[in-house]
Amino acid sequence: MISGFEDITTATILLIIVAGFAAGWIDAVVGGGGLLQLPVVLMIPGITPVQALATNKMGSIFGTATSSVTYYKRVKPDLRTALPMAAVALLGSLGGAVVATMLPGSVFKPIIVIALVAVLAFTAFKPSIGELTSLRHSGRKHYVVAVCIGGLIGFYDGLIGPGTGSFLVIAMVSLMGYAFLEASAKAKIVNFATNAGALTFFLPNGSLLWGIGLVLGAANMAGGYLGARTAVKQGSKFIRIVFLVVVAALIIKLGIDVWNENILGG
Repeated sequence: MISGFEDITTATILLIIVAGFAAGWIDAVVGGGGLLQLPVVLMIPGITPVQALATNKMGSIFGTATSSVTYYKRVKPDLRTALPMAAVALLGSLGGAVVATMLPGSVFKPIIVIALVAVLAFTAFKPSIGELTSLRHSGRKHYVVAVCIGGLIGFYDGLIGPGTGSFLVIAMVSLMGYAFLEASAKAKIVNFATNAGALTFFLPNGSLLWGIGLVLGAANMAGGYLGARTAVKQGSKFIRIVFLVVVAALIIKLGIDVWNENILGG
């Protein structure tokens, strides 16, 4: 069992703790905490990309578990929708992780950037969206849309990852008619499942750095608890503002990746 603490400095450990806490807070509110957490994990000397992804997922699953429980106690999201979404998302994430070993994520990143720009514009120019829950579908159609969202975004999380929570939130707001607060509560449950699906693939391969993963997990739990409480207290308008900031950061991060991989690398 590899802890990950070999040859790592105290300063790097502290940075990992701070990044894990901040990522847990952001993930609890709107998702996208991996923007902070994964680059810091990649700073660990000698770590491989697969080890970084696995360790990042382990930290995140602690945070999403904590925020899921906190949201459930305070918001009482409808589990009849959230649990089927989560089950399909877990399978989708497992499938995405398998495909990730065969196909580079850079193939999809330009498409993701375009999608994020559209999401940002849609949310920015529709200030009333997500203020109140007004479901767009009923009966079987509601659940079909829910599991389709779970499967597609779960697959994305296993394949690439950044912004999964944000995609879940905006999909539930725009396609299903949930308010931002209730969408965030359900997104945490689904995001927990996508992290579990990816870990199901990574764990048997011995890719996880257990020591670093547990430290990240503890920091994520603290951040996730505080973030969920903040989101519940501040409501949908606050979540919308944080959502716009995180999506803008995702566009910049993935845009730089696309530039480096397809322009400078070409």
